[in-house]
Amino acid sequence: MGLMRALGSLLKGVLYALDGLRKFLHLALLLIIFGALLAVSHTTLPIIPGSAALELAPMGSIVEEESGDPLDRALADVTGEDAQETRLRDLIDVVDHARDDERIRVIVLNLDGLDHAGLPALQDLARSIRWFRESGKKVYAHGLMFSQRQYYLAAQADEVYLDPFGLVLLDGYAYYRSYVRGTVDKLAVDINVFKVGTNKSYPDTWTRSDMSREDREDAKVWVGALWDSYKTDVAAARNLEPGLIQAYSDEAVTGVRATGGDLAQYALARGLVDGLKTREEFEKIVAGVAGEDEDTGGYKAVDWRPYLSIVRSDEALAGSEDQNVGVIVASGEILDGEQSPGYVGGDTLAAQLRDLRDDDDYSAVVLRIDSPGGSIMASEVIRREVEALSAAGKPVVASMGTVAASGGYYIAMNADHIIAAPTTITGSIGVFAIIPTFQRTLAKIGITNDGFGTTDLAGATDLDRELGDEARQILQANVEHSYRTFVDGIARARGRRPEEIESLAQGRVWTGADAHAAGIVDELGGVDEAIAEAAKLAGLEEGYGVVWIERDMSWRDVIAMRLRSAAAWAVKVIAPRHAKLPGLSSAMAEVRGYLELAAKGRPVYLCNCRVD
Repeated sequence: MGLMRALGSLLKGVLYALDGLRKFLHLALLLIIFGALLAVSHTTLPIIPGSAALELAPMGSIVEEESGDPLDRALADVTGEDAQETRLRDLIDVVDHARDDERIRVIVLNLDGLDHAGLPALQDLARSIRWFRESGKKVYAHGLMFSQRQYYLAAQADEVYLDPFGLVLLDGYAYYRSYVRGTVDKLAVDINVFKVGTNKSYPDTWTRSDMSREDREDAKVWVGALWDSYKTDVAAARNLEPGLIQAYSDEAVTGVRATGGDLAQYALARGLVDGLKTREEFEKIVAGVAGEDEDTGGYKAVDWRPYLSIVRSDEALAGSEDQNVGVIVASGEILDGEQSPGYVGGDTLAAQLRDLRDDDDYSAVVLRIDSPGGSIMASEVIRREVEALSAAGKPVVASMGTVAASGGYYIAMNADHIIAAPTTITGSIGVFAIIPTFQRTLAKIGITNDGFGTTDLAGATDLDRELGDEARQILQANVEHSYRTFVDGIARARGRRPEEIESLAQGRVWTGADAHAAGIVDELGGVDEAIAEAAKLAGLEEGYGVVWIERDMSWRDVIAMRLRSAAAWAVKVIAPRHAKLPGLSSAMAEVRGYLELAAKGRPVYLCNCRVD
């Protein structure tokens, strides 16, 4: 018997050792692969001819911060796959650098790969394109077709050309939501909602079958403001009346019939494009400015991504200043704990802010926010660090991008100065909690629940039981307390009475322009204005440095993201039909998101509705 135990222990030890060796070799293999990808993807600086065109071709979504696995991005770069995201700052830096580069004679906008971008992001990039033009250089745009977002940037060009078989699609902004109340009822799921804010519409997906009156009234204001801003900007860029942009969409049926169904001719007739040209014809026009490429017969060009390496090299050679403004990006849903890029981790962002507080090289901080909100606990953790930075004598300026709503506003409220774009979506000052329970669902298949607890609260929040009355009262009281904390915190930070903030709260969504008029935003502008204000508050003289703080990622983060990517891939393989049904896919994503919220230890959330 003792011999068998000894052999069993020995065998167990060998198995543990082999398993440890397996894990070590797996990690070593990942390190080798990642190192090889970095080595292969590393390229020398591009050679630029004395006269060339800079091709600006954003791919996927224009974002404040790239999300996902850096290993996936490196692999995609090596294999030539199209990027899913393009960082806004990279595009702007490339255009601004090219403005002063004598070798770059013209920018060519190739927008076919652009899928999504918020209006504030488009406006920021458009401003740099206008500055490029004001330097005396040309900008040309050509497209097989232009979506609404693509056309916004194309309109900034000196000349816009469309393929003869193309079209310009300007369909305005829309706000539609999927509601799953009918499905929830059929499944006999009880959705327990606790919220404060009559206009806090985020939980409506679960509890309603249609849009609430408050949500519709709110949305009419901010959706209308976005469309008005779009029309004004595009009309100004094309020297048209804003009403002509509206008419292009409203009168499309009559107009297209008049051109015999030729959508390209309709866009030309309405003045949205300057001509209908094939790609080859367009390249000859650009070659007249940038010079002809004898090898291809087209024009001499440099792609913007290799050119970005020149920009970053010049920045590195310039060196760092003793006194800098640090810029930290908070992009994505706000979640508890440590989070990878694409999400705002309460602990992750708090640690970055804390590092800047203790670093004498930084005199001020800009917190660049593009977030619809999230966990109130994570938001509070971040807010405390913002407040501590300011108290330490380092001014903090919040710069709002496309969205800085709910929790996105919460983390900004204690900044010394808040700057938003006129078309930023912000506000949504409200709080909610959702707890689904499945006792009726389980009863349909014969599963019941019985037992007892030692207190009134024992088992009160189990998802297979009806939510207890005591738990309901506690959750509602906690939500109300969180809401009062939110409102009172804004009042203190803004020097207002709580009653004044209450009139602006209740979950109402505001554009940046309306929030500025209401006094919960100090100034309208972009990140450049935020950086200048931060330097001013810190008393920095001209010549100060600006450093964008990059997030450090551990190997644990990388491996965790690999697992997340694998899980996402598995979902696509198992249920590929969802990809063919955008409405269903969107609804399923919201359902999954709510279930994830309910599964978390802290059910109180500040999320704003999704903005498209």
